Amino acid sequence: MMHYEGHPRMGMSASAATSLRVCILEKGIGEADHAAKAVGSICEDIAQPVVFTDLQRLLKHLSLGSVDAVIADLETLGSEDALSHIAASCPEAIILAVSSTGSVTRAVSAMHHGAHDFLVKPYSAKALSDKLSIHLKSRSRRATAHIHKDDARDYPQARTGTPSPAFEQFIGSSPAMAGVYDQIVRMSSSNAPAFITGESGTGKELCAQALHNRSGRHNGPFIAINCSAIPADLMESELFGHAKGSFTGASEDKRGAAEAANGGTLFLDEIGEMDLRLQAKLLRFLQTGMVQRVGETVTRRVDIRIICATNRRPLKEIEAGRFREDLFYRLHVLPITLPALRERSEDILELASAFLRRFSHEESKDFRGFSETAKEMLKSYNWPGNVRQLENTIRQIVVMNDGEHVVPEMLPPLVSSFMGAAQPRAERSVTGSFIATASANAISIEPLWAQEKRIIESTLETFNGNIARAAAALEISPSTIYRKKQSWEERANF
Repeated sequence: MMHYEGHPRMGMSASAATSLRVCILEKGIGEADHAAKAVGSICEDIAQPVVFTDLQRLLKHLSLGSVDAVIADLETLGSEDALSHIAASCPEAIILAVSSTGSVTRAVSAMHHGAHDFLVKPYSAKALSDKLSIHLKSRSRRATAHIHKDDARDYPQARTGTPSPAFEQFIGSSPAMAGVYDQIVRMSSSNAPAFITGESGTGKELCAQALHNRSGRHNGPFIAINCSAIPADLMESELFGHAKGSFTGASEDKRGAAEAANGGTLFLDEIGEMDLRLQAKLLRFLQTGMVQRVGETVTRRVDIRIICATNRRPLKEIEAGRFREDLFYRLHVLPITLPALRERSEDILELASAFLRRFSHEESKDFRGFSETAKEMLKSYNWPGNVRQLENTIRQIVVMNDGEHVVPEMLPPLVSSFMGAAQPRAERSVTGSFIATASANAISIEPLWAQEKRIIESTLETFNGNIARAAAALEISPSTIYRKKQSWEERANF
């Protein structure tokens, strides 16, 4: 017998509070029972699955306590958009979407709105238990101590002596980066293509490496190709390999990056620079999984995950005829947008301090920090070259100067002139005078969080409060909007 609306499936033994906790959203008794039995086969230490037929009741239950996994029927939900509400209610849970109407488009849409994976009905109990097991094991491997009740989601343990939790090779604990870390955690266990966008210098390859490191392919190779650095006539050979004598200079057989990445991840950086002719061949490879070297007729099957990145706007490139639309939708399954440094200004000093420690050690210098005036100048600059520009700036300072603290006179002209134009009367040699002038001029500047609030609320109003549609228009995750709204409420109550 099955009990609904918050009641556990009957016939299963009670379990301790530490057991695996699963919720099921289904429309029928038979399908719910089928899912519950499949869940029960994952492990012995599992609580009784709780079944719902109504989304609102499920969300109310999720608000009362954490769960480990949610199996949600899309027909019961009504649309994939509703998955974003589940994802926001239980950000740490594995969400598995199931549907009787399966298509690549629907699977992509489900994962875009928060699902970790997708299953087409009718599915076997083994298929469902295998899917959940893979994701739960991946989450267990990543799970560590919580850093903050809102932002900590399977982040690595903070290292003693560091100012913030370390996430792979990233530096930064701002809300913007917390959202990126959350996306990486969710996407890493999937084999679906990931598409990273962001300005130059924001850390796109670092993001790709993090996705690989946290995936089930972490023991396999990570092969990166910069599509803008290789001449168009050589790119096909670099990507797919060539046979000896296939063109001038091909003195021996060579396997390409796709073969070299077999069992691991292939990262195609700046894919927007790829020649249209090669884009067609890449599309065919994605469809078949087969590699054909230049000058050969034989094909070889490879097993790789594709991650792409670009600093261009893909839809603009499609409109201009420089990027194939069908290839874009093949690759744009799991999108991540990396924020510019000016959009996470609270990370600037953390990054600068980390670079200062590293380069001081490498160059055998004695720098220990920044003067207050230098800090203000670093925070006020807009950093068009992003993290890479900041890193190079700190390196230049360390190489060209000596001392215990970085002072304004050590900053390069680009940074100091920017500050000078913004604050013409500031006495850079006097910390108090500088800060006073900066504060006076800041009266007319709207804080970044207020700008974000205004933009997001305006977009929500445009789409009549539909968070999923607003998020899509802003090219951010729906969970980002939920997190922002919560931070505004906390700021108002402070």
